[in-house]
Amino acid sequence: MRHLILALPFLAAFATDAPAQAPLPDHVIAEFGQPPEVPEGSLSPELLAAVQAAFVDTAAQASWGPEQVSALEVIAASGDPRLAWLVADLMRFVSGPRLTTALAGAGFGLLGREAPGANHWGLLTDHLMAWEIPAPPDYLEAKRAIFTALVPGWDALFVEGDIDWRMVSWGGVLIDDRPYDQTDRPCNCIPAADNPEVSTADEATWLKDDDIVFGIVVNGEARAYPRRIMEVREMVNDTLGGRDLGIPYCTLCGSAQAWFTDEVPDGIKRPVLRTSGLLIRSNKVMYDIETMSVFDTFLGRAVTGPLADKGVQLKQASVITSDWGSWKAAYPGTTVLVEALALGRDPDFRNGRDANGPIFPIGDVDPRLGVHEDVIGVVTASGTPVAFPRGAALIALKQGREIAFENVRLVLDAGGVRAVDASGADLGSHQAFWFAWSQFHPGTALWEG
Repeated sequence: MRHLILALPFLAAFATDAPAQAPLPDHVIAEFGQPPEVPEGSLSPELLAAVQAAFVDTAAQASWGPEQVSALEVIAASGDPRLAWLVADLMRFVSGPRLTTALAGAGFGLLGREAPGANHWGLLTDHLMAWEIPAPPDYLEAKRAIFTALVPGWDALFVEGDIDWRMVSWGGVLIDDRPYDQTDRPCNCIPAADNPEVSTADEATWLKDDDIVFGIVVNGEARAYPRRIMEVREMVNDTLGGRDLGIPYCTLCGSAQAWFTDEVPDGIKRPVLRTSGLLIRSNKVMYDIETMSVFDTFLGRAVTGPLADKGVQLKQASVITSDWGSWKAAYPGTTVLVEALALGRDPDFRNGRDANGPIFPIGDVDPRLGVHEDVIGVVTASGTPVAFPRGAALIALKQGREIAFENVRLVLDAGGVRAVDASGADLGSHQAFWFAWSQFHPGTALWEG
């Protein structure tokens, strides 16, 4: 484990006043209660030293001793909810029950709450997110120390940018930092597939007709990406219809997306997308291995690094969530990824792991739909995001009803749903869980039939 010790002077920046908080929605108060008061003003020298000992030194030394115990007591007595972010960050990497209990007591105490009996880290982080508790100034420096003590390869990712580092957590896996076109190279990570091998539909005898696939059509060329493979790979860099694509699948969000990676400013290499092992509100954080630029996976926008400096915003192709039988019937000339890419595994996270709700913190959720309701999401020509509940939309379309919102029209396609404009041109829609679509598109319009 690499040691990253940050000098005490940087902590002086914690003296910055906290920003004023906007009123919270009623549904947040109903679920989480009233938030605590967030103090303003500087931290005392004693508290600065406690922050250094409890978080930065602990990460660097990978140990917890009497000095850290005393430091945590000072932090807990401070009554400053901002510091609960660092408590939660450290808690994510702690497995011992005694230390977990101590951190939970301090973290929830800073929020004026009693620690729960279970899921300490998740519930603490949910409260911090829902209440929009500000981070302490220079929070990124301390957070980088905690995270890179576990995975040094994250150091290049934890940089300033258009990203809210409070929302970043660890997904429990390591970074995929393999170079491009290393599909078969083993790693202790979720291994992306580059230039994946494909077969014809007739050759894909391993797929059952009711197996879920993610279908993409580019310039008349169709390809199916079986969910069984995408749950193992979570990222594919492919070429289809003469276009380069980066295709992330976030199992936690129920969302497969397709981003064109061949339409970037001059002088920039094609981004090669990888899984970082990090999450933002239960959505995977992807990055470009060529420049170490972090992307907002859900929005396709570079948020740190050289690609953010260049203002890179990827354009989206539609992904149709369907079943294999319907897809190959609609597109008999389709190709499909080969079974070997599943690495001998046959997971089905979608129907088991998340049955009782998201397993990672997401804070509050727009209450208009259930957290795991499937929606078809698209952004209109005016820039308005709109979500269509998939079940209701399918019924309406099968009844011959028109579904329209501004320039968007929904159509049936291969057993799934696609968004097009009045001329039939693809608008880059995809399916996702409601909690994911609504948190990355706050205030989204919602079609209600």
